[in-house]
Amino acid sequence: MRFVQLTIMCLLVCPVIRAQEIINLPESKLITRFPFRQYSGGVVIINACFEQIPDSLNFIMDTGCAGISLDSSTCVEFNIPTTASDISVTGIAGVRKVNFTYNKKLKLPGLTAENLNFHINDYTALSSVYGEKIDGVIGYSFFSRYIVKFNFDSNEMEVYTQGTLKYPSGGTLLRPIFTALPIQYMQVKDHRRVDFNFYFDTGAGLCFLMSEKFAKDSAILSKKRKPVITQAEGMGGKTQMRLTIVKEVKIGPYRFRQVPTYLYNDVFGVTAYPFTGGLIGNDLLRRFNLIINYPQHEIHLLPNKHFNDPFDYGYSGITIYYNDGKIIVEDIIKDSPADKAGFLLDDEIIGVDNNFSGNIQQYKNLLQEPDKKIKVIIRRNHNIEELVIYTTSIR
Repeated sequence: MRFVQLTIMCLLVCPVIRAQEIINLPESKLITRFPFRQYSGGVVIINACFEQIPDSLNFIMDTGCAGISLDSSTCVEFNIPTTASDISVTGIAGVRKVNFTYNKKLKLPGLTAENLNFHINDYTALSSVYGEKIDGVIGYSFFSRYIVKFNFDSNEMEVYTQGTLKYPSGGTLLRPIFTALPIQYMQVKDHRRVDFNFYFDTGAGLCFLMSEKFAKDSAILSKKRKPVITQAEGMGGKTQMRLTIVKEVKIGPYRFRQVPTYLYNDVFGVTAYPFTGGLIGNDLLRRFNLIINYPQHEIHLLPNKHFNDPFDYGYSGITIYYNDGKIIVEDIIKDSPADKAGFLLDDEIIGVDNNFSGNIQQYKNLLQEPDKKIKVIIRRNHNIEELVIYTTSIR
């Protein structure tokens, strides 16, 4: 555990009386409204155009990103020149120096954002996970300029100018700490209750994540928990985590019970423990219509029709990727249901139950159903075979 030494200076201050300064902000105005798509875990994808490139690119809207970025292969495909830098970015699988492309435009439907500095990253793993090319991630560089609404009832995003905004009734207003990333003080309960800081991360396709150090030091987890091993993907590639549940997660006045929770061995300091203990992801946040107001350091939550959606408790122990038009088994956790079913690396998934759509998101959703017997059709060594997997539950 790291220890932080605080030096406290005691100052004798005489009372000072001064006039109060009041700044009247203009009323916020709607700039544009357009649809978005969701991937598994609630991750939001929008289409936007970079500079003069006519093709529409796929961007993840991510409050967990401290800037804005482009995929390295997208830069190669469209001959986008980049410049080396000494700046490093940190993700779940490592730290790396990144190149930049400076002072560029991003054209969204009805809005052009100018003078953006994109750092360059490799999103090959994310593209394989979602079965669709990920061209970039939109974070602080965009959110800090506007007020952004996400309506998960209609799958529409609205962008407003900075200024005063009347929030909808029936919700709650959070006032997180805002650095480049919003940090919310909230309550988590399992073996014991802990109040702590957590990142507010719309780009994370999960409900909740805690660093292993935080979980250990806080002694929050019940001893009856038996986490399972799973694989996760993010900036920098793949890494293994443990998966369990916690009894309750409370954000503002809203309580969620029996919440799926990832435990992350944070050797690269992504979660910034001991200042923050982890993050809230978009599989939980999508249950609200969100207004993210970086300029005023506010986030408004309004429960929507997804508020009571069931959580995913299923566990298969198999990781599938979309590569070169095929859905391939990339990882199998030892002694997991997938291992016991006889899956091998590089098996090609042809169908799951009666679904032969070739849609990786649909296959993943089927394989996440708990306590179910699932037939999977695979191609192995040019032969078609049927395997049967018996999923389990993390509850």
